[in-house]
Amino acid sequence: MEGILLVVLLVVFIAIGVPIGISIGVATTVALAVNGYPLIVMSQKAFSGVDSFTFLAIPFFMLAGLLMSTGGIARRLIDFANTCIGFITGGLAMTTTAACMFFAAISGSAVATTSAVGSIMIPEMRRYGYDNSFSSSLSACAGTIGLIIPPSIPMVVYAVMAQQSVGKIFIAGIVPGILFGIFLMIACYIMAKHYNYTGTGVKPTLKAVALSFIHSFWALLAPIIILGGIYSGIFTPTEASAVSVVYAFVIGRFVYKELTWKKVYDCLANSVSVNGAVCYLIALSMAFAYFLSVNQIPQQVAGFLLGITDNYILLFLLINLMLLFIGCLMDSLPALIILTPILLPLATSMGMSPITFGVMIVANLAIGMATPPFGPSLFVAATIGNVTLDSMIKPTVCFVAAMVGALMLITYWPWLTLMFM
Repeated sequence: MEGILLVVLLVVFIAIGVPIGISIGVATTVALAVNGYPLIVMSQKAFSGVDSFTFLAIPFFMLAGLLMSTGGIARRLIDFANTCIGFITGGLAMTTTAACMFFAAISGSAVATTSAVGSIMIPEMRRYGYDNSFSSSLSACAGTIGLIIPPSIPMVVYAVMAQQSVGKIFIAGIVPGILFGIFLMIACYIMAKHYNYTGTGVKPTLKAVALSFIHSFWALLAPIIILGGIYSGIFTPTEASAVSVVYAFVIGRFVYKELTWKKVYDCLANSVSVNGAVCYLIALSMAFAYFLSVNQIPQQVAGFLLGITDNYILLFLLINLMLLFIGCLMDSLPALIILTPILLPLATSMGMSPITFGVMIVANLAIGMATPPFGPSLFVAATIGNVTLDSMIKPTVCFVAAMVGALMLITYWPWLTLMFM
């Protein structure tokens, strides 16, 4: 009954338009009061939830992504990718995907990746005869790789909630993120053949690639410094986030000279605003997770699902379908915070590593960023491309199908996430 009350209140509040953070907080407070818990537990758990050194990575990675997208780094990553593969059939579409993969390695955000790459590539693809709806859909779907390839903000949140190493889950996200990109590129090639989308027609020479590499060197060095520093043990993921901010500022301001003080101020203001909302959400969600834990609600959910089937393949197919559905309706961070304490015990009881499950749940919710009716990446791309969501449905279905194919490999082939452990 405790769980039913909490879920009913949460669903009702969300349904009537109450913000997610407030919905979680009020529902948890009422559930605690009805069940006789002292309400000071709410504030204690909320404070302890954000009293974590690891969470400092979130605002720094947010700020670094904004500085890099406005300071010229994103443009140079795109130029290099376009030089290398732009000539292939559907080459500009593949360039968009490759650029999203590069930018994902320095931003940690799906919306930031979609915005930074889409604002450059959608007009460029239009110039070469690509349909706006196709270009916008691809930008939205490829942008979701920003949640999978490290440094990923949702992976930081999951690691803290699941008490796992941030560095390990970052490592686990590399191959799945690349896999998502490869599947999207394959879809790009097939659809480009169907719609007769050609490449730039300019085959790269060794000199052209070398010149493009030199021109983009400092941009390409960013993910190497950030991820290389983490995996070599030079600095922690949290320290890496601060390093990425300094690097983005120095390169954008003094090397590329595209980062004005006005842009720096706007980036700071934007990151502070978003981080305030994220911290508020995380704090109240920790109290929510505490209530679930003490009332053994995850165990009850596990018992219910195992009552349907105890077959590993069917059970995780069911979990994936549920996560994909929820991802269509809710932002990735709230969904991650709500579902992790419920589903993680079930996944581990079935023999799945917490690291693999973390990548799986983040990948599911990443796909949700590009699926209606929520799909914030879709809305961003539609605005950039000046198209309606209705016109984006058909190409989006094709790209989402490709990403679901990659998701199935991640789910049923754990070696992809654990190969570097």
